[in-house]
Amino acid sequence: MSNNLYVRTLKKVDYTVFAVDGGQKKYYDPIFDRSLPYSSGQQVKRCIIEAMMHKLNQLPAPTTFVFNVNKQGALAEGEVYTECDPSYIDLLVGGWMHASSGGKERTLKRRSPLSISAMRPLHPSLAGIVKENATFDRSNSPNTKVEVKDAQGKPLSPEEIKELLKGKDRSLYRKWIPDQTRATGLFVQDLAIDMDRLFLVTLNPFEPEISDETAEKLRQNGWQEKTSRYYGQVLVVPEEMKQQIVDALADAIVNWQITSNQSRTFDPMTTLAIAISENAHYIANAIRCKPNEENPDKMIPVIDEQTPEVELYIMPVAEEFTDVNKTNHRALEEAKQQIKNRLLQYKPQHLVE
Repeated sequence: MSNNLYVRTLKKVDYTVFAVDGGQKKYYDPIFDRSLPYSSGQQVKRCIIEAMMHKLNQLPAPTTFVFNVNKQGALAEGEVYTECDPSYIDLLVGGWMHASSGGKERTLKRRSPLSISAMRPLHPSLAGIVKENATFDRSNSPNTKVEVKDAQGKPLSPEEIKELLKGKDRSLYRKWIPDQTRATGLFVQDLAIDMDRLFLVTLNPFEPEISDETAEKLRQNGWQEKTSRYYGQVLVVPEEMKQQIVDALADAIVNWQITSNQSRTFDPMTTLAIAISENAHYIANAIRCKPNEENPDKMIPVIDEQTPEVELYIMPVAEEFTDVNKTNHRALEEAKQQIKNRLLQYKPQHLVE
């Protein structure tokens, strides 16, 4: 039995933007000689964690931003760190790292048990970037104000503005925003869950995940200390907390959307299908594409319901894009339940009873 649970998600993206810094995120595909849109794994991870914490109705762990004042009295960037406490579920699932400046304290780090890929086109011919020219228009608002400054930064009077605009067909109630980009097409995203590490933290003193004080607090809160053949001494989450994590995490994996502050132009990013397996090789074949015999430059999406060792959950909207035999309006709910069952039924073999 594999210790990893793999989830592949196929989504339809309609005319949206994955980032605001520098416009649409994109990468260059040297094989097909084109730029393609994507959402980074870090952005997807953030959205999954946010969806999980919303389901739990909990705030994420507090973050501390450290700034230093230099000799000139100006603020300088310092470190950023979290509590390194797995009592916060977003940290237990998302991981952490705290390396103090100067190396005076031991670095605490936990690698996330989730490995998350970028959301990228299913195939270069099935997605792309569309350009448009946008405007910021307030011409119909009577309370819109206009301020024009001269070369010295002094505001011009209304009479001076009128004189400036003579002979010019120019509106001061609109901003022209050229060359805006939008992403569209079919996108795929992969996620792997390390089920051996999801519900435990290690007590290795040489590569510490948590401090001694945090470890003692966890013991007092019901975390059980056990021995692992892989990790040595570990602390395992209480059963009640495990149930909470599984329900919220499964819901987030199925229902996440890009709604972080790096995304604009709302798009439901409709989920067409979800594949679940403990075999990484098979899951890549479950949702793929194949050449279009009538148009070799185009590809046809494939949701292969015969893929061995893979559970497929297909929404009826997938029929718009490919031939499928079995769809279900409640496919996403069933996918969520399948993830929950796999996580709850998995028994780490490395733990010594």
